[in-house]
Amino acid sequence: MKKLVIAASVSVLLAACAGGMGMSGSSSSSGASNPMVGGAPMYPTKDIVDNAVNSKDHTTLVAAVKAADLVGTLKSPGPFTVFAPTNTAFAALPAGTVDTLLKPENKPTLTKVLTYHVVPGKLDGAALMSAINAGGGKATLKTASGGTLTATMSGGNVMVTDAKGGTATVTIANVYQSNGVIHVVNKVLLPG
Repeated sequence: MKKLVIAASVSVLLAACAGGMGMSGSSSSSGASNPMVGGAPMYPTKDIVDNAVNSKDHTTLVAAVKAADLVGTLKSPGPFTVFAPTNTAFAALPAGTVDTLLKPENKPTLTKVLTYHVVPGKLDGAALMSAINAGGGKATLKTASGGTLTATMSGGNVMVTDAKGGTATVTIANVYQSNGVIHVVNKVLLPG
């Protein structure tokens, strides 16, 4: 389980993906055209690490994965569903938060934040929407850190709410990786 949590953490930080499920972008399950994220194509035959390092929109995620020593575990088969915040999402945190999280003495906290963005299994847009519909308008998702996220729909967008009541919008969905699927979000989700 610890390996799953660590691998999940890395997924979050390295997630750099594009596609869509009735939100921004378009679906990329066929692989016919590789979605672009941060100016780089995302290949469904590559794992999360191999794709993420090329996205200029996810350099903070990559730095955090390195600080948490999680790069190696992201090569595992998974599958993982990752709600991946962009650099802009990290920049919106209170001043100094990212720098503090990246310090070696805060590795456990960084790992918890990262694994909170990861749900074991592969939940693409169709599976998320199905779970939301089956739940009467919301789906509770168990994260790799042991916390929960709540997924809902608003104006055609999937919204993800964290334990503190913060809500992120899925801006790019269904970016398939060899070891899971990424949904880019516009805010960092925080565990309780």
